[in-house]
Amino acid sequence: MKVFVLFLALAAGLTSYVGWHLWRITPFGWSLKLTVTGLFLLWAASFFTLFPVSERIPVDAATVLYEVGTTWLIALLYLLLIFLLADAAALCHILPRKLMADSLTGLLSVTGIVALAMTLGGINYHHKYREELTLTTVKPLEKPMTIVLASDLHIGYHNRKAELARWVDIINAEAPDLVLIAGDIIDSSLRPVIEGNHAAEFRRIQAPVYTVLGNHEYFSNVERAERFFREAGIVLLKDSVAHAGGIDIIGRNDRTAQRRAPVKALAEELHGFTILLDHQPYHLEEAEEAGIDFQFSGHTHRGQVWPVSWITDAIYEKSWGHHQRGNTRYYVSSGLGIWGPKIRIGTRSEYMVLKLRN
Repeated sequence: MKVFVLFLALAAGLTSYVGWHLWRITPFGWSLKLTVTGLFLLWAASFFTLFPVSERIPVDAATVLYEVGTTWLIALLYLLLIFLLADAAALCHILPRKLMADSLTGLLSVTGIVALAMTLGGINYHHKYREELTLTTVKPLEKPMTIVLASDLHIGYHNRKAELARWVDIINAEAPDLVLIAGDIIDSSLRPVIEGNHAAEFRRIQAPVYTVLGNHEYFSNVERAERFFREAGIVLLKDSVAHAGGIDIIGRNDRTAQRRAPVKALAEELHGFTILLDHQPYHLEEAEEAGIDFQFSGHTHRGQVWPVSWITDAIYEKSWGHHQRGNTRYYVSSGLGIWGPKIRIGTRSEYMVLKLRN
């Protein structure tokens, strides 16, 4: 509760700072100032209204509220950065103060930069990047394997059934032998997923599908998420192991759970090529110590937008991309889908095609 109150206080303070600057920079008197600032505050209100009401209004209305409300977060971030830099530049006498007060040039410049960044970020999000990795192993395989790996689909109010269908088509086009998903298939609510019959789209995948739990499955209701996976034909690995084509797939429960098995215990007596699915890429040394061949994780989104990516890079040993510890290879994915606004700036939406050969 204290964290929530602190978040609200911080959000209110930052919103007030940006709102005051919008009031100050808007020219032509009170009427336009009230309009610009009022629209920004109304946009902010849509975000804070989203969570209390989304489960009680029609799904289509909740979808619009979700899209509008979460997009405000990106606008807030970049307006905040611009105004902070402008204040610092004005204090250093680099930027004329008059440009930030009753200035049509200033208003159009600020809003134009933010709008352009968000538009380009939206285009970037919808492009799905294909990351290919070929690994050779001396461990026996029944045949050369093609595996599609993805994480963080976040299907729900914003990534609806039509978007999921496009992703399934992308996966099937790879003709995979296996599909592995490293958690957070669900976003924040199972309601749009169940009402939209998203399970039917997963059943179209032309290969066995394995997944693990992510933190959002716990946020949305883990028991209902597990039932949905069964209906969708997805095998959930929850501190358990599956075997396919000479590959040992270890699925670790998410660290959101109070207790989970150590990697070493899960990897005991395994002799095939081992792939570890662990949603959150903490303690990468555990996979190395357990002799895992390849670990695939997600969760970070690499911050989704710059400069939040700098924060994730500082938090995690590896927040995105290829990594190696000893004989263990890793890939931390920035995710196929996304939480919140469909905008990526300085990051990408991606899936991996792993080709295993003897």
